[in-house]
Amino acid sequence: MRKLSYKTNKINNTNFLTLLIPFSLWIFLLIVLPHIELIKYSFSKKTGEFTLGNYLHFFKNTLYLNTYIRSAIFSLIVTCITFLLGFPLAFFVTKMATPKLRNIVMLLIILPFWISELIQVFAWVVMMRETGIISYFFQKIGLSSHNIELLYNDIAIGVGLVYTSILFMVIPIISTLSTLDDSLIEAAYDLGASFWNVLTEVAIPYAAPGIATGSIMVFMLTLGNFISVTLLGGKNSLWFTEQIYNQFILRFNWHQGSAFGILLLILSSLLVWGGLKITKQGMAEVLK
Repeated sequence: MRKLSYKTNKINNTNFLTLLIPFSLWIFLLIVLPHIELIKYSFSKKTGEFTLGNYLHFFKNTLYLNTYIRSAIFSLIVTCITFLLGFPLAFFVTKMATPKLRNIVMLLIILPFWISELIQVFAWVVMMRETGIISYFFQKIGLSSHNIELLYNDIAIGVGLVYTSILFMVIPIISTLSTLDDSLIEAAYDLGASFWNVLTEVAIPYAAPGIATGSIMVFMLTLGNFISVTLLGGKNSLWFTEQIYNQFILRFNWHQGSAFGILLLILSSLLVWGGLKITKQGMAEVLK
């Protein structure tokens, strides 16, 4: 019996290692190794000598620093808006909708993401441009007597970022709320709780791990977004990923671009860590 147990454990360990090796190679080759190269480039000149100048240049230039701070604040705002829109939708899908209606709503949520982000953003460009659908609608109902340009401003950027990331907020919350026992909600109503009380006192605390997961995903995707910001915000979008793109592609300054990339990684990691500390969530709970 002991020999059989030993052989079973040995087989399980072998299977585990077989699955672990490809994953480890994937992580090392596509994540760890490129970041090591980025760090190496960020601390060197074009001649290969060690320098801190790439980072000092960032702190000395107010444009880079202001763009850095603006991107972080804007990403936090977009994450909050996405939560305010996504949580009621997730609650409706899991606790209020009939099975048939639930399937329809889920299809409507997921369907736009069957196409690429680029096509999604171009759809908003078509709708929000000066001769677009929204401008035409405003004229038809009498809110405007001329064409309105709705692109190339912060509102357009915010709309695009919320639209392209809301799925990543809704799905983790739906996954968490689906395990919430309906009897808890019924008990809250029996005790005189309002719908708002049920949301704030029962649903939101229970869905905290899903909210944390969705918020992290939305924030990271928003902070590192380039397509939506560039197409909807134009040249004056003032987004930090645009500065990284300019350094790498337009100026061919990989050393400065690498420093900017590392600074963006540090910013996102610190804000995520701070958010988990404030909400008293552990990474293990978020990853469940």
